[in-house]
Amino acid sequence: MKGDGKKIHMQEVVTRDGFQSESDFVDTGRKIELVNQLSECGYAKIEVTSFTSPRAIPALRDAEEVMQGIIRNPSVEYTVLVPNVRGAERALSCDVDEANLVMSASESHNLSNLRMTREASFSGLKEVVKEVQPTRTAINVSLSTAFGCPMEGEVPLDTVLSWVERFAEMDVRGITLCDTTGMAYPTQVAKVISAFKERFSNLQLTVHLHNTRGMALSNALAAIQAGADRFDSSLGGLGGCPYAPGATGNVCTEDLVHMLELMGYNTGVDLDKTLNAASLLPGLVHHEVPSQVLKAGRRLDLHPTPDFVKGRLGSEPER
Repeated sequence: MKGDGKKIHMQEVVTRDGFQSESDFVDTGRKIELVNQLSECGYAKIEVTSFTSPRAIPALRDAEEVMQGIIRNPSVEYTVLVPNVRGAERALSCDVDEANLVMSASESHNLSNLRMTREASFSGLKEVVKEVQPTRTAINVSLSTAFGCPMEGEVPLDTVLSWVERFAEMDVRGITLCDTTGMAYPTQVAKVISAFKERFSNLQLTVHLHNTRGMALSNALAAIQAGADRFDSSLGGLGGCPYAPGATGNVCTEDLVHMLELMGYNTGVDLDKTLNAASLLPGLVHHEVPSQVLKAGRRLDLHPTPDFVKGRLGSEPER
């Protein structure tokens, strides 16, 4: 499949989804510097941080400091995760562009991850929507386990779409369908995205993929073929889910951009600047990152020809 110049909107999540599970706290100043650097890379959105309780996610306990310290690029939307009304109040005090609300499509994952039933989560998020809607801040809802639950297995498509319907009735701007533990596969992704687009063409759709089983890039292509044009991704491939032990993280930004640009899609992302930012990550998190392009280079980042080969080039008979 060759791209036709179609615009693909890239949304960077490393400083939220990537950093939230890191054992080493990333210094606030360095977070701010990284967001500022990412702001010049051409992303449609950057998910900067989470206004969750600092006790729950200590890695992001500096949410206000980071949001208030970054230099905002007017061409970028700055979004944050908001779990409840208190989190919404904190986010609104920082004048965020978008509040990203989260619940799971499966009951077991919602209970494990959020310690409440789906109905309790929905009730709480309704209050968040009421808090945010009178302001300029847009609302997005991320549905975890939309492509499978690590405890229940398959999540029926009708279940996923029914939750989308309930949020659509509240006039949220967008929905993110999340492959939380990397259970999605390409034909499934195409079916889910096609059904979503047919039923909810007025909603901004984001696809959030994980590379747990090595299918994130294939799933992204399947999603594009089915009509998706907006993706979350994480610099260096950082991130992951505690319910998929040992798994790699989100689809890697530079790997996805590298592939899509080769295929003729327009991501708007400057890959050189993105790779420069990605090269900082091992020093920030104190371990290597899953990025393949960061390790191997771009497809046409060629290696020097050895001298003994140069001498033989052109000496062989044509075949």
